Amino acid sequence: MTPIIRILLVTLATIAGLVGSAAPAPALGPAGSGAATVPELDWYSCPNPTPRDFECATAQVPLDYGDPHGATIELALIRHVATGPGRRIGSLFHEPGGPGIGGTRFLPVWYQSFPREVRERFDVVSWDPRGVGKSTAVRCFDSAEQAIAWLEHVPTGAPVSEQERQVWIRAYAELGQRCQERDAELMRHVSSTDTARDLDQLRKTVGDEQLTFLGTSYGTFVGAIYANLFPGMVRAMILDGNTDPEAWTNTGPWPEPPRLDLGLRLGSDLSSSATLDQFLILCGQAAIERCAFSAGSPKATEEKFDRLMRRLYEHPQGNWTYGKTLDKVTTGIFGEPINPGWATLAEALQDLWEGRTPEQPDPPKGPAPYPGFEQEYAVACSESPSPRNPRNYYAMELFSYARAGDVGRWWTWDYEPCATWPAKAANRYTGPWNRPTANPILVVGNTYDPGTPYQGAQAMVSDLADARLLTLEGYGHTALLNPPSACIGDYESRYLIDGTLPPEGTVCKQDQPPFTTSSSPTSEEAITQ
Repeated sequence: MTPIIRILLVTLATIAGLVGSAAPAPALGPAGSGAATVPELDWYSCPNPTPRDFECATAQVPLDYGDPHGATIELALIRHVATGPGRRIGSLFHEPGGPGIGGTRFLPVWYQSFPREVRERFDVVSWDPRGVGKSTAVRCFDSAEQAIAWLEHVPTGAPVSEQERQVWIRAYAELGQRCQERDAELMRHVSSTDTARDLDQLRKTVGDEQLTFLGTSYGTFVGAIYANLFPGMVRAMILDGNTDPEAWTNTGPWPEPPRLDLGLRLGSDLSSSATLDQFLILCGQAAIERCAFSAGSPKATEEKFDRLMRRLYEHPQGNWTYGKTLDKVTTGIFGEPINPGWATLAEALQDLWEGRTPEQPDPPKGPAPYPGFEQEYAVACSESPSPRNPRNYYAMELFSYARAGDVGRWWTWDYEPCATWPAKAANRYTGPWNRPTANPILVVGNTYDPGTPYQGAQAMVSDLADARLLTLEGYGHTALLNPPSACIGDYESRYLIDGTLPPEGTVCKQDQPPFTTSSSPTSEEAITQ
């Protein structure tokens, strides 16, 4: 599963949001789907442990928009109403990413990351996309305990030996078959296209004439589909941490069948490698009290990391394997670069360097929530083509390792489950991506984003009919979920509130670089090129 999902499942496992019931009312459905029903949402205060200033509801939508009066599924929603002062504009829908991430769990955690003016003027709404979380979900195990027990028998991070590769391949082939046997019909209808159609239904439920939207990470792909299915409905749309639509759908320069899996087509191995290099360079420039893994210079710190990884590859440290370290590193650079984010990763690496086991987070209290790791594959593997012969993935690993280093192994095997995934999406949008929208789209790209490369933002701007690129010179995954940039926040607020775009070529900086304790050592001013 992708690093962001793994991070959130570990650190936020105790957050939950329950949902209510919906009473459907007749309405016209999305374009091309015929008559459908739009639910009237019954919002109510979410029960504990969700903070009481959030409201929850449930919406019913068609399982298959080609049969709008047939079977239905449920979508779990959550919102925080506009805080004022000032006139409420409408609802801002946030698609949190993944795939496999649900808004009912994470909006309460991320809510304060939205610019203050945006929180004042909009109801911020999110939801668990179909197949995910508390919505009608792909669940391939009877319980959380059964799912966790299955995962414990799969090598962590990436397989190292031939024996581990065989264990990995067999396990994920069995997972796909298990999921198919439990609910084959649902598995065909959890695509990004289905989710984009759901989004238009949800827009109607809140009474907005046009959509105001913020998509992060994979959510940018859902946003791009929406913008091309419903171009006249775009009021304002921010796409932050962009996936290249043609790379996702395998309709650009990559031939059929694909030579590379999804992570390598997107270039996530290369962007993770570049971000890891920055982590080691900045760590080496910092004092040890700010970065525990520092060896006194960037070059010495990079060499120290290489020696550590080679040592662990050849000789696991107790139950702490190379694969587990690789998982720690790849997920760690996704986290917030400012303290304690990257500093915590540096401490873990130093523990391993000195022969100690890194500290692990305390397990959540109470029953473990259902992990839902298969929900990522249910979406990505069903609609994004991948090489279908599992035996080819070791050669792919060597290719990615040669171009991206250690993290290339992680990204190669992260999408190997798609090689044997049995379900294919019934509704798969593959373009065109350039239908003129009612209003221009704002694309935000982070120069050192480990999961969604900056080149993905450039590709998105090139693909869309009318989009403006706003660049963040910074580190970590997406601008929303990383160290604050007052510059980014100001531009996003102006755009969402009154449609004002930043000047072409605008570049913002993060307010605080990694491994520093000063409040704002770099300028918050935008640099207009």
